[in-house]
Amino acid sequence: MKKILTFLFLAAALGTSAQPYLFSYFTGRSEDGLKLAYSYDGLTWTALNDGQSYLKPEVGPNKLMRDPSVIQDSDGTFHMVWTTGWTDPFIGYANSKDLINWSEQVLLPVMAEEPTVKNTWAPELFYDDKSELFYIIWASTIPDRHSYVAESETEKGLNHRQYYTTTKDFKKFARTEMFFNPDFSVIDGAIIKVGDKYMFVVKNENPNPPEKNLRVTFTDDLEEGFPTEVSAPITGDYWVEGPAPLQVGDYIYIYFDIYREGRYGAVRSKDGIEWEDVSETITFPKGTRHGTAFPVSQEVLETLLNNRK
Repeated sequence: MKKILTFLFLAAALGTSAQPYLFSYFTGRSEDGLKLAYSYDGLTWTALNDGQSYLKPEVGPNKLMRDPSVIQDSDGTFHMVWTTGWTDPFIGYANSKDLINWSEQVLLPVMAEEPTVKNTWAPELFYDDKSELFYIIWASTIPDRHSYVAESETEKGLNHRQYYTTTKDFKKFARTEMFFNPDFSVIDGAIIKVGDKYMFVVKNENPNPPEKNLRVTFTDDLEEGFPTEVSAPITGDYWVEGPAPLQVGDYIYIYFDIYREGRYGAVRSKDGIEWEDVSETITFPKGTRHGTAFPVSQEVLETLLNNRK
């Protein structure tokens, strides 16, 4: 009851046009599954369902759910993909009408044609209005496929690039292809539309010397891809992963996991060029790890607040 009253108070204070946002995430126990938080201002994020899982993983050899990425289609259905394990050639998928009741979980064999692939990490969803396609983008290492980067003992043999597939209905998928192939190890790519342009946020994962920071690059045409010449780091000296872009009013926020320090951070920009670090002004549920941020309707949020699993 207390959470419902808080929701009603916030909605009244912000007006009926207030836009709620959700954040999908996991915590250190990857087998716990999908967790959700909500916010009205993009700064203060509050756990839903008392921080309990909305969907526990049932597929994959290790039955893990890391990096849950959620997107809502024009019919109101939510689609989710996630990392199922450290060395799997596939990703997990499920869908839901309300984020509470979920379809059967399935494995999407996105790297089935690459028998030497080492991993399939952090799949990210994006819908392109122009082509009417859902993009699924992830990081994989295929030995001897890409330009060499200096290794470290803890990341020996990992040299990631971004791959992708597309779909209109999550039933039929295009053949997997390379999406982004820079001269550095790259993971955790996420797309957001900024005006007439597309912005791609990526993590430079080079281990030696370590980068572990976020960069951005832009394109006018998603089908043509993104230039591999990226910006200077937009994050600080801390190590980060899991960028989650979100438009909140005039600002583009990019949330990220400062994983070595066990906390979340964020930068924001009005143009995608000049960035302000606002990490000290945001709050996330304790233990939040790599997820995605997305807008929802008041009705969706109210349903979540009134239904605890």
